[in-house]
Amino acid sequence: MKRTYAAMVVAGCLWAVVLPAVAAGPQEKVAAAEQGDPALFTAYVERLKQQALAQGISQRTVDIAFADVHFVGRVVSQDKNQPEKKLTLDDYLTRVLSAKKLERGRVLLEQHRAKLNALSMKYGVPPQYIVTLWGLESYYGRMPGKEDVISALATLAFEGRREAFFTGQLMAALKILQDGHIGREQMKGSWAGAMGQNQFMPASFLKYGADGDEDGRIDIWNNVNDVFASTANYLASEGWRNGERWGQEVRLPAGFDERLAGLRDDQSADAETWLRRGVTLADAQAVPPGQARAWIILPDDAQGRAFMVYDNFRVLMHWNRSYYFAISVGMMADGLAR
Repeated sequence: MKRTYAAMVVAGCLWAVVLPAVAAGPQEKVAAAEQGDPALFTAYVERLKQQALAQGISQRTVDIAFADVHFVGRVVSQDKNQPEKKLTLDDYLTRVLSAKKLERGRVLLEQHRAKLNALSMKYGVPPQYIVTLWGLESYYGRMPGKEDVISALATLAFEGRREAFFTGQLMAALKILQDGHIGREQMKGSWAGAMGQNQFMPASFLKYGADGDEDGRIDIWNNVNDVFASTANYLASEGWRNGERWGQEVRLPAGFDERLAGLRDDQSADAETWLRRGVTLADAQAVPPGQARAWIILPDDAQGRAFMVYDNFRVLMHWNRSYYFAISVGMMADGLAR
């Protein structure tokens, strides 16, 4: 329906009132929304709607997606108050790699062995890594997150500290809805907008999501075939090297130069070079053959444990840029493979 000139004048007047408010700083905007004044957030959502339409999202999708959108103060609090590094690696591993989780993983690995083996053949990713990421991200689908993704992403974009990132993720979420992969009410996730049983951000869903059972939809919320295929596709697309390990624990020689530790390309050397420099293996396993490059990492600096890691570890770091997380994936996968 065309808008009359009078209507556009009125709309223009309204925007003249709200735009200065939208330009307020993050603290002022959030404070107003938290104190029960919805005007700023409402005006901002209108701007998001126009941006979505300009990017090719249909009016119908916009209407459905934003029908119940609301400011979610707790996601701003979560984003601002993420815990600083306080846990040691050992503390972290104790929390996330429980015996119960590992045993459940073994049961599910066998239960889904046929489909996991088929995906492993297709993508070149071992089944134990697929199951491990499933377990660590959502406790095998039991804890995928209950936050409304559209509202969470709109809130974080509105808050403004990472506006471009969260706006981009919101546009990706709208594309997922428009493509019919999931219904609006089912699009749930974490406070930061990570979705489904493998906790993909919306942009990652669009890039790596895979239809595991070829039903025309990618449903990482309810369909384990799609969860498994999407996880395998992510790792394969990011450069997973089939048949190679992630890494292993090592001991460093006295006086080891910490400047050599890290994951930059110029900090790599082949494993034999590291051994000649005095690095020794902490377990009975030999250095696996075929590892062209290796890095030394110190998750807790020189006072903690040390690891020699390979290219697949860097792939795991693409998934989550945390030494602790990537090590936990490797250790759990090793445990499932035994």
